[in-house]
Amino acid sequence: MDSDLPKVLHPAAGRPLVEWVLDAARVAGIGRIVVVVGHKSEQVRDALGGHCDVSFALQSEQLGTGHAVMMCGESLKDHDGSIVVLNGDMPLIRGESIRSLLDAQRDESAACVVGTARTESNAGLGRIVRDEGGELLRIVEEVDATPHEAAIEEINTGLYAFDGPLLWESLSRVEPTNRQGQYYLTDCAEILLAEGHRVVASCSLEISEAMGVNTLEQLAEVDAALLRA
Repeated sequence: MDSDLPKVLHPAAGRPLVEWVLDAARVAGIGRIVVVVGHKSEQVRDALGGHCDVSFALQSEQLGTGHAVMMCGESLKDHDGSIVVLNGDMPLIRGESIRSLLDAQRDESAACVVGTARTESNAGLGRIVRDEGGELLRIVEEVDATPHEAAIEEINTGLYAFDGPLLWESLSRVEPTNRQGQYYLTDCAEILLAEGHRVVASCSLEISEAMGVNTLEQLAEVDAALLRA
């Protein structure tokens, strides 16, 4: 982003990116929010300090998405319900979409529901691999994908609804065996599937909702989209 400001605090339509995500979570009925902070954590804490439903978990080392969620374990140790995982740089995510995944997790008694979308512009995104019956087999990061898997147009948006206790159980078994040497949250889906739990890939999101902000050009895109809404 070529800026000293933490990415999630960059403004879009007059508000920090992360505040749009917090609003969507609240629309979905989520009353307890844990924000994972790392680089320049104090700036994020200061910016969000006025939100009474927000607490913070520190990720001092950047070891992947699964590692980030692991850092929330202490904050949520007394919570035995559903847990939603969101990205703080996705301001176009809608509360209704988050709610639909929570409803699917409840209605299907699923250990995990993965929010997915379809796009031909799938570069850099995790691919959804399904079996012949359409059920989820695994989620493959692009760097680990075969040429066949890389051509898949259904992508992981990074939005999940988990059964809380099963999330922590599966995270305890995630290993950094990928090329990046990171703890992938996506591995939880495979672990849960291997143990016979129900894991659902729900292709119910618009690709625009999955737009993360990593460049000033992308920031301008989401800013324009929010102003049009």
